[in-house]
Amino acid sequence: FEDALVSQMNHALKKVDGTFRIRKEQGRIYIEMDGEYDYDEAVEALKCVFGIVGICPVVILEDEGFDKLAEEVIHHIDEAYPDKHFTFKVNARRARKNYPLESMEINAQLGERILNAFPETRVDVHKPEVVINVEIRNQINVYSTVIPGPGGMPVGTNGKAMLLLSGGIDSPVAGYMIAKRGVKIDAVYFHAPPYTSERAKIVAKYSGPINLHVVNFTDIQLYIYEQCPHEELTIIMRRYMMKLAEHFAKENKCLGLITGESIGQVASQTMQSLAATNEVCTMPVYRPLIGFDKQEIVEISEKIDAYETSILPFEDCCTIFVAKHPVTKPSLNVIHNDEKKLSEKIDELMQKAIDTVEVIHIEA
Repeated sequence: FEDALVSQMNHALKKVDGTFRIRKEQGRIYIEMDGEYDYDEAVEALKCVFGIVGICPVVILEDEGFDKLAEEVIHHIDEAYPDKHFTFKVNARRARKNYPLESMEINAQLGERILNAFPETRVDVHKPEVVINVEIRNQINVYSTVIPGPGGMPVGTNGKAMLLLSGGIDSPVAGYMIAKRGVKIDAVYFHAPPYTSERAKIVAKYSGPINLHVVNFTDIQLYIYEQCPHEELTIIMRRYMMKLAEHFAKENKCLGLITGESIGQVASQTMQSLAATNEVCTMPVYRPLIGFDKQEIVEISEKIDAYETSILPFEDCCTIFVAKHPVTKPSLNVIHNDEKKLSEKIDELMQKAIDTVEVIHIEA
């Protein structure tokens, strides 16, 4: 897991000017810089790496005795906090047990030195404005800023899945949430030229590189539109999308499909409709947004900077052939009978869609 995290961090920092070296030691990962680098840019890149809980600008000291440590801590506070009117506490952790002072003694004695150096500060052990963290290891780490990371697990530690990506708000959020659990993402996008335009996708910013399978779905849609009752269009088209997505998922050694569906959000996402689309799949379908309200999905979309792109006006293959009165409680028997009208031509069209897929390698 740590090796996977280091690999993802190296990948994220490739886009940042500067030379970075990453090393692991005792449950900590250190990034060391040579020469000039853009601090803000480096932090922003790392804030997109799943598996990072916090990013801490740290002062690393050799152990030259407690007096020298206290001197360095006071120097750190003086530089980091021009205004000394704040409450603080010292939080010492002694990973190296042969250090002569115990953690509580370090807390008390360092706190006293800080108060003497900066009389305008005050101790508050319950809700301090500043926490001075001191980690006694082979060397000594001193830090007081923790920039929140995205959490989750390093991408690539939990297999791979195929995301059904549309131009809407939901599917990029679904991809983000599954990638956050360590799953590598590939994606399939059902393209309907000349009816639709290309969309930039945000997921790769967090998930790492994505192979996007752009499938020409127009002929299949038109054929279904001609042959099947219009109230069943959405369900039947979704079933054929799932079949195609599963084909590419198996081809790319994925372990499941991901969709942005949420129960009851639209006609094709009722419990009955989801059961009807699931029936054509042999691999698991992961729906991380299944119990979310729309506003909750929008909030995550805004957090990951996907919202503005997702709401740009365009029509994808999900929006063009929409029935005025789509069925909300489809019967599988009725759908099976309707699909019999599609004859062997649908298999030919499906094979053509597979043969003409365009695979685009996308990096953030």
